[in-house]
Amino acid sequence: MSKISVLYVDDEENNLFSFKATFRMKYNVYTAISGKEAIDIIKNTPIEIIITDQRMPEMTGVEFLEKVIEINAEPMRILLTGYTDMSAVIDAVNKGKIYHYLTKPWNENQLEDTIQKAYEIYADRKSTLEKFSHLEVSNEQLEFLLRQKLLS
Repeated sequence: MSKISVLYVDDEENNLFSFKATFRMKYNVYTAISGKEAIDIIKNTPIEIIITDQRMPEMTGVEFLEKVIEINAEPMRILLTGYTDMSAVIDAVNKGKIYHYLTKPWNENQLEDTIQKAYEIYADRKSTLEKFSHLEVSNEQLEFLLRQKLLS
């Protein structure tokens, strides 16, 4: 089985290094120091889980996640924040359509559990979409065969 691709976005370089050092053996870890840099990664790389800090200059985590949805709504989204700001959490749920919210500094076990659970949901959704796609093709083939039979 291939490794899960995780993108971690944080404007604090130390947090990026720490995340990469902690999780690089378990996951394909991508890091970005800004929302803009992260969007470039998302456009060019298949990402399954996105973890972002809320408080960043230029673009908040929620604003970044809103942009992500426009590009690709498939990745599971997790918001990290170092303070308990309920309006940011509410925005994250409503606008950024996050899967989970965690406080900073993150706990390694809690974050890993969250990544694993998020990936299970991601994989289930992907599987369901693939099955639906196969059903659509089968349906089209059956309709075609039925039309052929009716015409002959």
